[in-house]
Amino acid sequence: MKMYLLSAGAGLLVGVVYSLLHVRSPAPPLVALVGLLGILVGEQILPVGQKLVAGLSPAVAWAEAKCGAHIFGALPGRHSPQKPDRIEGEGS
Repeated sequence: MKMYLLSAGAGLLVGVVYSLLHVRSPAPPLVALVGLLGILVGEQILPVGQKLVAGLSPAVAWAEAKCGAHIFGALPGRHSPQKPDRIEGEGS
């Protein structure tokens, strides 16, 4: 539940920034989906880049960073046999 609240909070923050920049929202659905895909891929750039710099091949770097599971996986806590990993710094 906490992850959903954090997501809603991030969305509200982006909405405030849109308002300050006088950007119309919501974006057309296709534009919004492309933006979300960009966010998901962008989150993986640093972990994969670090592994590439360490000398791993792109396929191994992608697999070790668990990018596929993050980008194409199920929602946290949904249809998963395991509990999702805790976010670092998250309280008990």
